[in-house]
Amino acid sequence: MTAPACSSSGLEVLLATLKNEQGVESTLYILNVLDELLSAGTDQRIHYMIKKGGSESLLTALVNNGRSFNPNYTILLPLLHLLAKVGHRDRRIGIKAEEAGAVLLTLNLLKHNCNHAKRAAACLWVIQVFSSSVHTANLIGENHGLDIIYHLIPQYTTKHWHTIRAAINAFSALLCTKANLSSALSKGYISGLLWLYEDWHNKDTHRVAIAIRHSLLCCFHMATNSAAGRQAFTSHGGIRLLYETTQSLSKSLECLVEPSVQLMRKCLPKTRLPLTSDHSAYTFPLPERPHVVPDVDPAPDQSSEESDLEDTEETCEADSRDYDDDLETDLNKFRVRPDPDRPKELLQQYSCLCPELSHDFQELDVSSEPGESSTAASSSDEEDAINNTSSPSSSRSCRIKSSGATASSDLPHPETGKGSAPEAMVKEAMEEVEECVKVGGHHIQAVKFADNQAMIANSAEGLHTIISQLNDVVERYKMKINKNLEQVQQFKYLGSLMTEDRRSKTAIKARITMAKAPVQLETSDFHSQNSILSTSPGFRTIVGETMGEMSLGQREDDQSDDEGSTEESHVNDVIKRLLGRHGTPIPNHEPNMYCAAASKTKSIPGFSILAFPDFWGHLPPSGHEPMALRKPNIQRQKVLEDVKRFVNTDDIFNRVVFDLEESSLQCPSDSLSFFSQFECGNLRKAIQVRKYEYDLILNADVNCSQHAQWFYFEVSNMATEVPYRFNIINCEKSNSQFNYGMQPVLYSVREALEGRPQWIRSGSEICYFRNHFCPAQGKRKATFYTLTFTITFKHQEDVCYLAYHYPYTYSALKAHLKVLQKSVDRSKVFFREQILCSSLAGNICPLVTVTACPASRSWKDLHQLRKRPCIVLTGRVHPGESNASWVMKGTLEFLCSSDPVAQSLREAFVFKIIPMLNPDGVINGTNRCDLNSEDLNRQWCNPDPVLSPTIYHTKGFLYYLNSTGRTPLVFCDYHGHSRKKNVFLYGCSMKETLWQSGSPVDTIGLKEDPGYRTIPKTLDRIAPAFSFNSCNFLVEKSRSATARVVVWREMGVLRSYTMESTYNGCNLGIYKGLQIGTTELQEMGFKFCHSLLSVTYNIRTLYTRRLITHIDLDPNVLDHNSFNCFEDDEPPCAEAIEYSTNCPSLKGSDLDSDVNTNMASDYEDESTENQSIGKHHQVCSSQSQKSSTKDYQLPSYNRQATIEALSEKRNLHCGVSISNGQITS
Repeated sequence: MTAPACSSSGLEVLLATLKNEQGVESTLYILNVLDELLSAGTDQRIHYMIKKGGSESLLTALVNNGRSFNPNYTILLPLLHLLAKVGHRDRRIGIKAEEAGAVLLTLNLLKHNCNHAKRAAACLWVIQVFSSSVHTANLIGENHGLDIIYHLIPQYTTKHWHTIRAAINAFSALLCTKANLSSALSKGYISGLLWLYEDWHNKDTHRVAIAIRHSLLCCFHMATNSAAGRQAFTSHGGIRLLYETTQSLSKSLECLVEPSVQLMRKCLPKTRLPLTSDHSAYTFPLPERPHVVPDVDPAPDQSSEESDLEDTEETCEADSRDYDDDLETDLNKFRVRPDPDRPKELLQQYSCLCPELSHDFQELDVSSEPGESSTAASSSDEEDAINNTSSPSSSRSCRIKSSGATASSDLPHPETGKGSAPEAMVKEAMEEVEECVKVGGHHIQAVKFADNQAMIANSAEGLHTIISQLNDVVERYKMKINKNLEQVQQFKYLGSLMTEDRRSKTAIKARITMAKAPVQLETSDFHSQNSILSTSPGFRTIVGETMGEMSLGQREDDQSDDEGSTEESHVNDVIKRLLGRHGTPIPNHEPNMYCAAASKTKSIPGFSILAFPDFWGHLPPSGHEPMALRKPNIQRQKVLEDVKRFVNTDDIFNRVVFDLEESSLQCPSDSLSFFSQFECGNLRKAIQVRKYEYDLILNADVNCSQHAQWFYFEVSNMATEVPYRFNIINCEKSNSQFNYGMQPVLYSVREALEGRPQWIRSGSEICYFRNHFCPAQGKRKATFYTLTFTITFKHQEDVCYLAYHYPYTYSALKAHLKVLQKSVDRSKVFFREQILCSSLAGNICPLVTVTACPASRSWKDLHQLRKRPCIVLTGRVHPGESNASWVMKGTLEFLCSSDPVAQSLREAFVFKIIPMLNPDGVINGTNRCDLNSEDLNRQWCNPDPVLSPTIYHTKGFLYYLNSTGRTPLVFCDYHGHSRKKNVFLYGCSMKETLWQSGSPVDTIGLKEDPGYRTIPKTLDRIAPAFSFNSCNFLVEKSRSATARVVVWREMGVLRSYTMESTYNGCNLGIYKGLQIGTTELQEMGFKFCHSLLSVTYNIRTLYTRRLITHIDLDPNVLDHNSFNCFEDDEPPCAEAIEYSTNCPSLKGSDLDSDVNTNMASDYEDESTENQSIGKHHQVCSSQSQKSSTKDYQLPSYNRQATIEALSEKRNLHCGVSISNGQITS
């Protein structure tokens, strides 16, 4: 609080008198009054005193009383104490002390009082305060201050603890400068302090010298803020010492355990990731363009790590800067719509993506029978004339043909006239090939053919040779069974042609067919390296020749008609029987269709194995899954286990058991087996650290060395009831919902075969924290984080899959669209899947149109169809955000359903849906980027037609709609959010942005349609997982190139949104405390559809009593204030994610408490300081609890005389009088 005028004048009287007062009694009384004034109030009083020149007055008094040959310590001691208290809060105290000449004076007083504990302690506290200035600290160090103070720190003793602690704190404060730290290192002071810490730890058996030991830890923290300090600390056994001492500390000594753990984390030597390169294991040759520069690894940084912690602090400061600085404040950018990024003439090519406008709906003729099914999905003659303008990405994409790859157009077909009969039979034999058969632990090597495929010629002789070899293998196989086995333990279904970049040789392995014995499949049969789930030889890799050029707007079913009749042949009879025996009906999922879709999916490594969960399907668990409870100090436990690797290597294996780049690596029999070479999979390397612990390294995004976060891999060969610890050690985000109750998801093949095909949340002892790893190459400033979790598997020899979140593959999307196309009621639903464009890798990007068929072919009904406003939905621009695809799945299924709300929406709108904007990224398991190593959601301002084809053509299509007067009524891009709970929307508002940024623009006069809030307000009422309070409608400069902002700014779409779905769960509503599942995500998809009813034009005629029961649209929804929700909304993590550069303070043991304790015994006999251990500890405890209490009093016989002396000066200072110890006017 602000002092009144008379009090301010009284304080000025005291300070002015203190500067010039020579009398001992008057000086002591002034110091006493000042101390009373400051102790009775808060820090505001001290800061007010500093503002009025209090520091300068105290420094002047110190110099005046301390430079005499025989200083009067009756004055100096309370003066030093008060100076320490005030100077501790004055940022410029060091500079002021130098200017007053008090620095070297105080150091000189310390030299002469090393044997006097109380005086030395007072000097040390003042030196500690002066050292807050780097220049002052260097000045003290240059005058041997470090040496003097270091020698005041003794071995364990029961005397003068306050002085010892003051010496340690002052020494620590001096280490803030590089010069002093370098001097301390060169003189061996760090090793000496470590020896002293061990001595105090071992001899403090009664645990009463906690403050001394804590101060030593703080000194180590200060010394290790540089690379040289950390190296010295580590080389002298500091980590080992702290680890051993920490093991002996009890839970009650938390004040020592936490600083020790933080020190060990900080000082663990930087360890490079065990990779040959930081670059992704997958590379893709980008089309040659003059402006495309290959992303290469930076040269290894040979410089010191001197500033890495300083850089961390600067980064933290940058991250914590005012968020408002990022808000857009340029009014012109809000008002002026940018010019289109392409000529209008190019937009006409997108007309074919509006088939509902040209379709003639002949099936709706009046003469048609009511029972006839509509052919709404068929093309008219006009549509069959596909636009001749090819997709730029298709025409200019770089495709390299492999010697082992064959295009589908080159393969013979049995029903065509192309190719001879033997050739067709050879192809059929190749499609039913086995890689190997494992019989009771014995391997029967399959028949291998020569590398040259010319051997498989169009001749009967070649075919006869194949058949005879197959028969020989079958006979040997039957002999093995009769001799060694009762049933087949392992069975392989299909081995595809191996491309030269994945295998050393191209081989065909013969299929082994059981003659009489029934096939008994075990869970281990579904191990990916021994899998019956393999794609057919028709599967084409990205390095293979692609199937022709895809024309813009071409229907997906048009290009697959020839293959539709042979889809069933892609699935083996064994799989059919297996599905019949164990398959569980899963809505909108057909394994056969998934296999067919996967066989046409193009990947960089040429995936030929299907992950079992994607093929078999997933059913949500029967109940909700609560968020995992975090065990107290679980992160500390894991960190100590990691430190143990460094101090004790007896139980360390450190052997590689899986490497994406080493296909010949054999997994040891006593280790878990890993695999990730399937669609969406991501695991680059697995290292067995201990018997049941594994370090896992994720693969960076294609063509770059960053964005490792998404994981999806297979694990097998496990034992039951054994806790396996998994450490993903190269995560990049600075925080994660894994610290707040989120768990990874697990899928068990055994459980699926028993009728429970479910992804379930699994894992215990989960935490996410910064580790000591650094990039394999390049600069060391990159920071990695560890996600650690423990899994206890339920079944022996099971095959399980672990993932960051519920996987959703590109092939799953393609199969899902096929299922929907077959399931819709064609008399009511116009459903059309078309090709927007081809991706860089040649995968098609589908665009789906959904609307209602007109009631008839009358002009009125067709006109109503063609006047329906468009709603554009997109998703999965970031491959790692699989939750976005599950929400999109819910949207698609709802819009195609018979629900009355869905029918109303179809009658009101035309939905244009692009479910997956980044198919290549999804297929190849990347987290953030496309194959061009760019974040596609930052390319919307000026997308490259070659390097970002999906964004280029999506934006072009939006431009086309805009140019034809069909600007979308709503645009929404589906995303996932890794750091927040709930589901929420980001929108765009000019007025809210200007107001929040503090712009001088008068927002009251600006007009803006508030309709952008209608949908989020509606969702807040009807969607249990949705949170309006997490929504944000601010436009940021850093997000100016995102879909949401560009569509709002350039196309004028008022309701342009990004919908963010949590990976974790909800903290409100009926789902509070629960982790979100696929059911809730899909529910969010159709709830979003429900909310669209609130923006229909003819809302009265649309609503019926049936619809009102489905959605609550209260127009009086309470308004909410938008706030900054781009920051984490979670409370601070229970344990520090980052390791601290400073030592956590000791409660009740700050500088003020130490000073007060020393002042309390100023007038007591010196011998009282040397008391017993227990009594001393009791005094320290009692004093720390009342640091603001007055601790010494001026002798009473001096008080009256001093008051009278000071009162004589009242006329000099505004008539202020001091009476009975009170300041009056």
